[in-house]
Amino acid sequence: QQPFETPVPPTRRRTGPLLAALAAGLVIGGAGVGAAWALTGGSGGEGGPAADARAACGVLDRFDESRYTDKGPAGEAALNRWGAAQALSASAAAGDERYEPLAEALRKSYHRVLSAFEFDAQAKKDLERARGFCADL
Repeated sequence: QQPFETPVPPTRRRTGPLLAALAAGLVIGGAGVGAAWALTGGSGGEGGPAADARAACGVLDRFDESRYTDKGPAGEAALNRWGAAQALSASAAAGDERYEPLAEALRKSYHRVLSAFEFDAQAKKDLERARGFCADL
């Protein structure tokens, strides 16, 4: 007679919560951008693409990628700032193609984090490109 053995499931990376938090941050950030855009009158004037790009850069300036996976308020703030910077840069690029490099750099960083599950060297390089664009604004 063989002894009873309890099967042990293989260990898996816990990416579900990270991806869910990322998606929630992007949705919240996008909703905030939409509300701000609606309140400032949409495109043109003070609420136009240039304002969106400046706002994206302001948020990106306060974003600390090392806090991205933290639990609690610091991690939530980092997640939401990153999502807001992406949404604002996309809004700026939609209104004026001059801001496409900013939006593209943040998109590439986002996709890299989704595939690597961390801010690896390439994701950080894309963030630095975005920050460099912001420095030139």
